[in-house]
Amino acid sequence: MMMYITNPQRNGESDYRARWSLLLIGMMAAMLVLVGRAVNLQVVDRQFLKHQGDLRHMGVLPVPAHRGRILDRNGDLLATSCPVKSIWVNPKEFEASEAQYQAFAGLVGDTSEGLKQRLGERNSKRAFVYLKRRISPELADQVMALGLPGVYAEEEYRRYYPTGEVAAHVLGFTDIDDKGQEGMELAFEGHLKGVEGAKRILRDGKRRIIEDVDSVRQPVAGKDLSVSIDQRLQYLAYRELKKTVQQHRAKSGALVMLDAKTGEVLAMVNQPSFNPNGRNGTVVGSTRNRAVTDLFEPGSTMKPFAVACALEMGAFRANAVINTSPGVMHVGTNVVKDVHNYGVLDVAGVLRKSSNVGVTKMALALPPDKFWGFYNALGFGQTLGTGFPGEVQGRMPDRKGLRPFAQATLSFGYGVSASPLQLARAYLALANDGAMPAVSMLKLDRPSPQTQVMSKLTATAVRGMLEGVVSAEGTAIKAAIPGFRVAGKTGTVKKSAGRGGYQASSYIAVFAGMAPASDPRLVTVVMIDEPSAGEYYGGAVAAPAFASVMESGLRLLNVLPDRDLGPSILSAQKDEIF
Repeated sequence: MMMYITNPQRNGESDYRARWSLLLIGMMAAMLVLVGRAVNLQVVDRQFLKHQGDLRHMGVLPVPAHRGRILDRNGDLLATSCPVKSIWVNPKEFEASEAQYQAFAGLVGDTSEGLKQRLGERNSKRAFVYLKRRISPELADQVMALGLPGVYAEEEYRRYYPTGEVAAHVLGFTDIDDKGQEGMELAFEGHLKGVEGAKRILRDGKRRIIEDVDSVRQPVAGKDLSVSIDQRLQYLAYRELKKTVQQHRAKSGALVMLDAKTGEVLAMVNQPSFNPNGRNGTVVGSTRNRAVTDLFEPGSTMKPFAVACALEMGAFRANAVINTSPGVMHVGTNVVKDVHNYGVLDVAGVLRKSSNVGVTKMALALPPDKFWGFYNALGFGQTLGTGFPGEVQGRMPDRKGLRPFAQATLSFGYGVSASPLQLARAYLALANDGAMPAVSMLKLDRPSPQTQVMSKLTATAVRGMLEGVVSAEGTAIKAAIPGFRVAGKTGTVKKSAGRGGYQASSYIAVFAGMAPASDPRLVTVVMIDEPSAGEYYGGAVAAPAFASVMESGLRLLNVLPDRDLGPSILSAQKDEIF
């Protein structure tokens, strides 16, 4: 028997060579794959690496658009957006020495400790923290000159209002992102705001912006807006209203001036006011445009419309006389009173003396639905359609089943509520020969539509009667303007205490009027809420403010005086007694 003996050493060497060969083959294959991949990426498909590099170093940033300007009717600037910068930090990148911390904190209006807290543990994991919004480019340049890593400056716009408090309630304001929040800024946000652009930027390995590469999309600036306000008249109205509110220690006040022919709002001011350029410390409620958003009972300023309705329907003639004795009148279980017993008055005298009894007798002689419809046609209980944010509708009593006492109180301005702007618009009908134009807060290129709510004869007659109110025999001698005939009506209204009652010693003083009465150019309403310096009658508180604003406004607009044309003439014949 033959035996074959193998050499274990030779078998081991053979296995080792085999494994080594396999390893070398594997390494060569891997190298060939890597070389092939490198050739593919760098020669055949070079765009892949470029794309990956762009993802890590290229980025797209928004480019803010310039917001449109707001101009007054004469082209004067009321609101514009100025270029500013905002400082932001990436806490992950930020590094600074103690000295740099102090310098940085001083520039952004903070302390070194406060800055460390803002960029410390609370925001350490964030990649974006605003430090200072909307600062001047010069200050931003000083911040960037420190050369701190992770600190960036972003271009933005800040809204600036040259008139400050004067036109604040009309214009409103924008937020920190330049978006409209109140007033015309909010109402016409879509018109004023632009379309944001975009740009491609290049970053370094630490994500810092080192270059603007190109523009992806150009920003589109917002459109300018021309409002109906006349900045000169606005200043006059603001100054006089503020003076009146302070003089009479009133709670608030509002003044509206309209173009009698077009219905455009030439001035609209409120007190208290606020500065839209810096609202820190603004009193709560002071940003509200009371002339549009607040309701009040107009009181005796509604009496001319009751008289106009009676004349228009033929229930009374302009030369009719009414017996108001003894100054008290029972309407069902309720009582209507005058301040004094005025005895027998003509229709003009009812307005001149502001007789509640006289106007009640006229109102109750009319069909309730016709009477209500006349007031409704004047716009009471309806929105004006100006588009101004917060515009109120007002309130009117229910048309169905209008009870006699509700009809009586409606005739002298209780049980109905309106804003100062609504009341001013109704007076347009008297000023414009019975035709009432729509109210506009934008400058009009063409006349606005008008609604004929009464005849020219009626409007002219009532306007002539209202001239008697602004006379020595009337309640508003302080509304007189040298050289001009003035027509208007006072109102002294007790403030509601809720649930149908009224406060004993809280009043609203009102005056609504127009000038020159021969051919009115301006209509103005002044409302003073809770005068507390002693006087509270509309003729003593609101009428002087009306006269001051209107006198300056008429002269500013080069309106010719009409006093030499003589007073309005009403028939002296008194042939009817009611």
